[in-house]
Amino acid sequence: MRLPRPVLLATATATAAASLLLTPSGAVADPAPQPPVREGAGLSDRAAARTPESTTDRALTAPVTELTESAGGTRTRGYPREQVLTPDPVNPADKSIKLGLTPYHSIAPKLNALQRLGDRVSVEVAGRSAGGHRLYLVTVTAPESSGQARAQERMRELIERAPAAAAKDPAIKRTYKTPVFFNNNIHGNEWEGTDASLELIEQLATAEDSRTAGLLARNRVYFNITANPDGRIAGTRANANGFDMNRDFVTASQPEVRVMRQIEIDKQPAVMVDTHGYVNGTLIEPTTPPHGENYEYDLFLKNTYANALGMETAVNGLGYTPEKDGVEPAQIPFRDQEEGWDDWPPIFTPQYAAFHGTVAAHTVEIPLAVNNEEYDELSVDELRRRSAINVDVAGAAIRATLDYAQANRTSLIADQIEVFRRGATGAAQVEVSPETVPGVPGIGPEDVYTTDFPRAYVIPAGGGRAQRSATAAARLVDHLLANDVQVRRATKDFRLGGKAYAKGSYVVDLHQPKRGMANVMLADGRDISDKVSVMYDISGWSLGRLWGATVDSVRTDRLSVPARAVNEAASVGYVAPRGTLRLRLDDAREIAALNSLLADGVSVRRTADGSALVPASARAKAVALARRYDVAFDATKATGGTPMQRVRVAAAVTPGELFALREMNFDVVPVSTAILNAGFDWSKADVLFASAGLSHAGLNAAARAALGGFLDREGLVGRGATGAALNAATGLLSVRPVQGNGDANGVVRVVNSTTGVTAGAPDHGFVYAPMWFTGLGSGVRVEQSYGTGNPLVSGHWRPVEDGSGGPAQAAGQASVVSGPHAVLFGTEPLFRDHPKGEFAQVARALLTVS
Repeated sequence: MRLPRPVLLATATATAAASLLLTPSGAVADPAPQPPVREGAGLSDRAAARTPESTTDRALTAPVTELTESAGGTRTRGYPREQVLTPDPVNPADKSIKLGLTPYHSIAPKLNALQRLGDRVSVEVAGRSAGGHRLYLVTVTAPESSGQARAQERMRELIERAPAAAAKDPAIKRTYKTPVFFNNNIHGNEWEGTDASLELIEQLATAEDSRTAGLLARNRVYFNITANPDGRIAGTRANANGFDMNRDFVTASQPEVRVMRQIEIDKQPAVMVDTHGYVNGTLIEPTTPPHGENYEYDLFLKNTYANALGMETAVNGLGYTPEKDGVEPAQIPFRDQEEGWDDWPPIFTPQYAAFHGTVAAHTVEIPLAVNNEEYDELSVDELRRRSAINVDVAGAAIRATLDYAQANRTSLIADQIEVFRRGATGAAQVEVSPETVPGVPGIGPEDVYTTDFPRAYVIPAGGGRAQRSATAAARLVDHLLANDVQVRRATKDFRLGGKAYAKGSYVVDLHQPKRGMANVMLADGRDISDKVSVMYDISGWSLGRLWGATVDSVRTDRLSVPARAVNEAASVGYVAPRGTLRLRLDDAREIAALNSLLADGVSVRRTADGSALVPASARAKAVALARRYDVAFDATKATGGTPMQRVRVAAAVTPGELFALREMNFDVVPVSTAILNAGFDWSKADVLFASAGLSHAGLNAAARAALGGFLDREGLVGRGATGAALNAATGLLSVRPVQGNGDANGVVRVVNSTTGVTAGAPDHGFVYAPMWFTGLGSGVRVEQSYGTGNPLVSGHWRPVEDGSGGPAQAAGQASVVSGPHAVLFGTEPLFRDHPKGEFAQVARALLTVS
């Protein structure tokens, strides 16, 4: 479920030093309960991350398994696609066991048994989790020959790539099987969707009635059995890397999310349900405002609301009552609430699915809590009673969705075709209203969210600033392609929108089937602070602003660019053939290459402009790193510079930050208050990065003295309230941190220093519970400031009730400050491993103060 968001102030005041924060008086959350509850950074972000390095490595290198072949290929297999799965070792510590549910080690044997029941059940290993566990995709459908499977694939491709033709194709209306997708257990300690799906698969495999036969003849039913086996086993919301994967879809940093992304692309479901827990009564989307402005929301709302009504009837029809069972009636946020459970960002599974043509997509929150405190405190009998009810509720929702898909097959496919047609032709979105979406009560102006799509985006190639972001541009293009966005590369120089672009620049034409996906990633987004009082999670995320590449929006009536479609970005890796080499340190991948050189003992020197000088003797290593990280080692005649060494980082940070540090190849040792109190060997570290899980007031005398001695010799990089409080307690920088509204987040304009930590950094940053610094003492340097006026470009940032803590108060104030032994960030440059273009700021800070 979406859990209550901890206000950052609460974290800050956990230390005595945090009382020095200037906090707006209204920043404390209203203690009165109000459904639905909200979550922001996630519970895991309140404690220092300690995940092992192996899980990061696995996430960064895990391949993506394609789950379909080209319709014209020779490898297309029919159904069933059976395989015998090797059982996993029995794990008596699996948290599912206590609940009477299926432990992960029992899933493979159960799937083997289900395949033996007949010819309807297929099992594929779609990938592996961060913890190394298999991810199972089960398909239930009537048998298909390889020829029939190829025909289905041809029709699927036609629906997406030639929607106008698909709308007229009688074969699609007559024989195309509606893809229906059930995603389970993305939050590992919300277990029961897995068990409900396993029960339903068995029923579908063995039922002999004509209704089931008809269902499977007209539909392919896909089940992601457990999207988070790491969390299922451990009883945690997050995966083995500490990530809440239902916040990762726009970034796709985790292998489990990339698997779900591939299912959406390759299977193209018209309908999907994402099972969660726990909200009592059962919460069934669609959501409250604001609604994502890049959806074809009229088609989405029409189907999602209609299916929600069917699920509501099925769930309530189970007969559970508040008096007898403690189960409240089901609720539909769009109908029953005003705000707080929105579908604005594309980070949630159903909202992301909409951009791949899913026209009925739901989070379903089953009712009775069995995780967290309940798991620890309730009796086994009570936990199992609750879990059994939850399995029933999840099963009812899933079965009702199958009924809806079967009954509305023709209109569902027609609406999916219409989504793609509007994108391909550049057709206008349709505003929701009682007239355009009849049958949905309560539609008002507050539900109307549309956008003005540009004609195209250009990601430039060439010299100057664009050349410096060549690595970032290639990364962004590959990410767009991975999300099934069509990209073309110019074969000649061209002009567009009054601007000249070089051959090799990338063009994203928004007259394409998945224009919503392209725009939701590349657009600036919108400031929605005046639309609703509270948001469920992040409200701004622009990859066009935060991933380090130059992205130009083009508005023109005519798009004529000499270009060809690409399926991967052109390599920009390069090594000069002779002499000393220069490696810029403007991008996370360049930092990773640097750290690899330093780990190998290469003598690297740092120049005054912040670049790294690499000796000619390391050319062979540079060639390998240029290929691995797609970075350029240019020729230079520069000499001198400061010797560099591999920086060992003691990190009290969030899971996303720990992952980002390792992504940049830093040598990281996780620390926390408890680890320091147990006696930490500071000789293992060169710098401390503190943003979570470290309280100076919570340290014992010996730990405090050891930390003080370390900071006297080395340095601190701090972020947010934890970093500011630690700085205040140790007196490294004379500043007054000011805490903005703890609910605020989004993309902001920033002004960077021309030298130092932020030199050459993008002119936009990301904030989450933003902070700024005033009262700057002697020796304090401003590395970055918030833009003047209203610095918020997209997101949600209001002042609190007394008028403080808003963007107007932050405007022009210092967002990053430094001194000889410390750098403090009021922004979130590593947030959830997302703002790739900001990573180098933290890297430079670590290299500077160590």
